[in-house]
Amino acid sequence: MSQDQDRNLDPAFPLHRGGKIEVRPTVRIRDGEGLALAYTPGVARVSNAIACDRELVFDYTWKSNTVLVVTDGTAVLGLGNIGPEAALPVMEGKALLFKEFAHVDAVPICLDCTDVDEVVETVARIAPAFGGINLEDISAPRCFAIERKLDERLDIPVFHDDQHGTAVVVLAALEGAVKLTGRTLADCSVVISGAGAAGTAVAHILVEAGVADVVVVDSTGILGPERTDLNLAKMELRALTNPRGLDGDMALALEGADVYIGVSGGTVAPEALANLAPDAIIFSLANPDPEIHPDVAHKYAAVVATGRSDFPNQINNVLAFPGIFRGALDVRARRITESMHLAAADAIADVVGDRLAPDFIVPSPFDRRVAVHVAEAVAQAAVEAGVARIPR
Repeated sequence: MSQDQDRNLDPAFPLHRGGKIEVRPTVRIRDGEGLALAYTPGVARVSNAIACDRELVFDYTWKSNTVLVVTDGTAVLGLGNIGPEAALPVMEGKALLFKEFAHVDAVPICLDCTDVDEVVETVARIAPAFGGINLEDISAPRCFAIERKLDERLDIPVFHDDQHGTAVVVLAALEGAVKLTGRTLADCSVVISGAGAAGTAVAHILVEAGVADVVVVDSTGILGPERTDLNLAKMELRALTNPRGLDGDMALALEGADVYIGVSGGTVAPEALANLAPDAIIFSLANPDPEIHPDVAHKYAAVVATGRSDFPNQINNVLAFPGIFRGALDVRARRITESMHLAAADAIADVVGDRLAPDFIVPSPFDRRVAVHVAEAVAQAAVEAGVARIPR
């Protein structure tokens, strides 16, 4: 069968034909008077006002409700470095989700450059038109430097969803899972498989949330004191984690651990899982092929989550990023702080409420309360952190 025939049979292709988003006007021009107000000469009066007070750009343009979704195509889904053109369908999809779940307008931009400083410079030069920057599918460790440099340079929120969106939803799910298993975050020992963008952010948010014992494992082994092959990002991650100073492989890390979180796409031997603590928690999030298949994970864990939609407890970033940006935009936040991440996680967990169960530790992505609750919590956290331009 030819590739053309394959595409004709695949329902994804008709849905994507012509793209998934479009630009629509918010006002209509029906006569000369309207034209004179929407464009010249009326628009000149608005431009002059903004030139005198640049904060007015939030009131009289789309900036207050528009996010730039930007990638360089170097780490797209599980497909890897497939380039900016191939990344565009994913960025369009992200823009669609922003609008669908939080009424946030988003513009997908795919950059034909991968140098850190070139990406930063390009995004910074077009940033004045946007109220926030959502970085997407940029490979590690470059993504850390790009986010940090843009955050230092710009006065609007910069958010790398592959890091922080994943971390927020993982924390929300873990809050429910520890309740179900009679634990607290403080007394959990957590093993994270993967030291890339997601693994690094998950480690940071768990430590910030009060988890004292976090061990990170990459493809070589535990990020331990004997490792001499670590890049700067992994050295910083090692300094944050592994309080017991472990060295060794995944099997050693899992001995007695309460929680396994997989964000690596690797595999874990079943015999190693047998050494987890009783009533363990397994979040195996690689998609479409989890590090541990849910059917196997249930043999060793009381609570199991995946990144897939065909099993319960899907760790889906759409639970986080629409509401986070909605809240940040509502108060015109200058940046997104760690306290805003934590507030978002708590809000997602709160939506579950009394329905908490082993197969229901996070709400459905289609629960319209999620983005609303997350936005409210994030906006309040922004005000309390002193990064909001306007009070609630």
